[in-house]
Amino acid sequence: MPEKKLNQKRKEFNKEKMVGIWSLVSLEVTDENGQKTYPMGEDATGFIMYHPEGYMSAQIMQSGRPQYASGEVLCGTQEEMAAASNGYLAYAGPYQVDEINKMVTHHMAVSLYPNWLGDTQPRYLDIKGDTLEITSQPVFFNGKEHNTKLIWKRVS
Repeated sequence: MPEKKLNQKRKEFNKEKMVGIWSLVSLEVTDENGQKTYPMGEDATGFIMYHPEGYMSAQIMQSGRPQYASGEVLCGTQEEMAAASNGYLAYAGPYQVDEINKMVTHHMAVSLYPNWLGDTQPRYLDIKGDTLEITSQPVFFNGKEHNTKLIWKRVS
C-alpha cells in the first residue's frame, strides 16, 4: 500500500481514539438467519476500559441480578453463586491494536471464564464520535454461525 494511503488510514483510526472508559449501550448476538438475542438481557450494563499503556478490562452484567439471601458477600448458596456467575462476564489483560485493519486483540490474562485464560480474541472496531462498536469474528455453536456486536458510549 502506498505510504500516503497508509498514513490516511492511520489518521482515520488509531489506538489513541479508543483509549478511555466506555459504558455499554448494547450487547447483541445475531445468528445466520438474522435472529437477534441478548445473552445478558436487553438492559445489560457494563464498562470496558483501554489504558494507553496497552491494558484493558471488560465487565458486563445482567441488570437486576438477585442478591444472596444471606446478605453476605461471599455466602451465597451454590444456586445463587451459579446464577450470579451466569449473569456476569469479566476479563482483563493486554491488548494490541491493528490500526490498518481496524482490529483489537484482547489477551485474557484474567477471566471469570476459566476457558478464556490465556486466550486471545480478535475484534473488529468502528469508532464514530463518542461511540465504539466492537464485533467478533463469526462463532459457530448449536450448528449455526453467530456474530456478537457490542456498542459502547465514551465516559471519558
